[in-house]
Amino acid sequence: MRQALCWVLLIVFSTHVFAQDSAARPSATSEAGFVPIFDGRSLTGWSAVPENTAADWSVRDGAIVGIGSQDRQIYLVWKDHELADFELKFQYRLLTDGNTGVEIRANPDATLRRPFQGYHVDIGHVDIGPNVLGAWDFHFGKQRREHACPRGTSIVIDEQDQARSTVIANSLSPQDVRVRDWNDVHVVAKGNHGSFSINGKFASAFTDNFRPQPFARGAIGLQLHERGMRVEFRNLRIKSIGKD
Repeated sequence: MRQALCWVLLIVFSTHVFAQDSAARPSATSEAGFVPIFDGRSLTGWSAVPENTAADWSVRDGAIVGIGSQDRQIYLVWKDHELADFELKFQYRLLTDGNTGVEIRANPDATLRRPFQGYHVDIGHVDIGPNVLGAWDFHFGKQRREHACPRGTSIVIDEQDQARSTVIANSLSPQDVRVRDWNDVHVVAKGNHGSFSINGKFASAFTDNFRPQPFARGAIGLQLHERGMRVEFRNLRIKSIGKD
């Protein structure tokens, strides 16, 4: 009887730990509730920032194509600028070397350091290093510290803007990324937490406890970073999620 009770308690404890860990990571492959934000034919609903970089973006063969014309951050922004808690799924492929990604909860940067402040899903070619490929980048203007959250790292930023980091076991490696081919990305933004995976491998995560929290909602922006780079995005879809 005692042995059976111990087994029951062990199973309950293991299930609880697994549920806690899973909640912090991008979920499984379910598509329930996701809606497309790209029609595969046009840039309807999207706009270039700055406006004079609209020619850098086009649609070809069912994908959004971005070709950098300048050595600066250029964005293609979805029309809903009030996104709060959501999951975002998309595919991307880099056909050149370069630095790209997706800005989430993007708000105009009043400090003029960049076009936007917000949290940035960092993606680049496989040799670019862990501070870009699979990392979170924090675009906080000139008002806060921009902590490092490289690939394979989970960080917690406290109310005083100090950061503590831990290593994520079995996280994304460059070998998990398909060179010059399509890669699947899953981003989760919920409350003050953000995480993402590439090809099913957990990349990095953050918890931002700084107060007052400045980026509770905002826009999504696809990014170009360098002149001559080419990146393509397709199958972009989003699901709103509630807070527990």
